Amino acid sequence: MTIQSPPMGEQHAGQAVVEELLRNHSTTPTRNAFGRIFGFSPLADDSISWYLGAVGEIAVGKILASLPPEWRAFHALPIGTKGSDIDHLVIGPGGIFTLNTKHHRGKAVWVGARTLMVSGHKLPHIRNAESEASRVTKMLQQRMPLLPAVQATVVVVSAKTLTIKTKPELVKIVADTGLRRWLLSRPTILDSSQLAELGALINDPATWPVAPLFPATENPMVVFAVLDREVRTARFRNTAWRLFGILAGTTVAVFAGPPLVTAGMNLLIAGSANP
Repeated sequence: MTIQSPPMGEQHAGQAVVEELLRNHSTTPTRNAFGRIFGFSPLADDSISWYLGAVGEIAVGKILASLPPEWRAFHALPIGTKGSDIDHLVIGPGGIFTLNTKHHRGKAVWVGARTLMVSGHKLPHIRNAESEASRVTKMLQQRMPLLPAVQATVVVVSAKTLTIKTKPELVKIVADTGLRRWLLSRPTILDSSQLAELGALINDPATWPVAPLFPATENPMVVFAVLDREVRTARFRNTAWRLFGILAGTTVAVFAGPPLVTAGMNLLIAGSANP
């Protein structure tokens, strides 16, 4: 009996990176009571980047879900043979877009014609986005030759600043806060019949015949939601304890400071009188 794969439209935003995160996290020791009370993170160091990636993709997925009904978004589409995936593939009257989501919370992002730097470190986001769009363009045009080329897009999530010195020629760099507005401002190049045919093509699992490297995780988004609450609770408790420590230290300095200064001066005077 052949098991039919579910339509690709049932993939959740961030699903691939969530599954990788959960595989990494499965070997992380459980925090003890002390760690939970004082807000130690439940994540191991090598899981943090996966967690941030998942949070970023889920945030972009929510933005895409708010698009008008003539737009459609697909998520976590497998491509290549090394477990890579397309974060988001969006189709609408304005065209076809691969979105490569990058979560750089609180960091400065600088963009040149061929360069993207995060806090001064050069990263290959532009090159990778071009490659993804090129591969998807080739794959889709084999079935629908008259389709326009896919627009490569990097979505920068939660950056402190996004400075675009020179716009890349083939890749659009856009902040998450401006993504919806930018997509809806694209000129119409696809009609409803083309979008219906294209949507059916993308939704068909046979279009993405890449075998997964690992078995699927059962209810990954539900498991992630639990882990996400643990991370956010730990972050809150850790911040609260830090603020408590600052407040306690300030209180001690204010109330105990003068006596301590007086005692110190007395010791200095005594010391100078008795060399």
